[in-house]
Amino acid sequence: MALLNPSCHIPVLLDEVIEWLEPSAGRILVDGTLGGGGHTAAFAERVASEGLVLAIDLDPTAINRAEISLTGKPIKLVQANYAEIPTILNQLEIASVDGILLDLGLSSDQLADDQRGFSFQTGGLLDLRFNPDSGENARELLARIGENHLADIIYKYGEERFSRRIARKIVATRHEAPIHTAEQLAGLVRSCVPKSRVAKIDPATRTFQALRIAVNGELDSLESALKSLPDCLKPGGRLAIISFHSLEDRLVKHAFRNDDRLSVLTRRPILASDRESTINPRSRSAKMRVAERA
Repeated sequence: MALLNPSCHIPVLLDEVIEWLEPSAGRILVDGTLGGGGHTAAFAERVASEGLVLAIDLDPTAINRAEISLTGKPIKLVQANYAEIPTILNQLEIASVDGILLDLGLSSDQLADDQRGFSFQTGGLLDLRFNPDSGENARELLARIGENHLADIIYKYGEERFSRRIARKIVATRHEAPIHTAEQLAGLVRSCVPKSRVAKIDPATRTFQALRIAVNGELDSLESALKSLPDCLKPGGRLAIISFHSLEDRLVKHAFRNDDRLSVLTRRPILASDRESTINPRSRSAKMRVAERA
């Protein structure tokens, strides 16, 4: 195994997650998005040796790092998609659990890895897969997809109103030379999108979000999980989901409200405090919703 840098990821809404999921000695919790391991470590400390934390992540690097940093704790690590939680519990002969957390989106460790293309501030290859050993990467997607389909992806998953213009530019550019790096794509998108005087985000942000969602099938995974995870909870068990953009949050909100198995505990999403937003700017867009198994 290659030498891994320590995680630079700061878990968002950690105090609020602990407050709402109430981990305590002997309980079984699932962290469906291990990431840097911050939430998992906090759960493990509270469930103690009598309990268990099942920590899942698609990213093999996250799993490998946790095998080192979380060794000796009451944690079971599994490399998988969180939508597979019901299957994993069945394999482990765990009938139901006390709480499940999904912290959706990217980790800071993935953004810091300049070989994966998540950050468009680097020259890294345009990959964007959570599991770099499986599936089609973003370079391959951009090389084969038709202009109209590409525009639809950028509009649907990125909510980018200049999607047609961006798709047209990508297709014209790839006829001359392949788009290999995150830096190349970011520059191309910036040339198509007028810089806003109000918006603080980079003009390329929405396009990268859209491609990442498409490559990883993120919304499909979330929809699948929202259907199946309530059945994994004990009566009174809780499901907490942290989202970072409106597409995810809408899915969570509507699923919670329309599921007879669940009772919504957060009528409005829980947001990061001013203090946390200052310390960890990534938390500014985080929204957490919590529901309880009836």
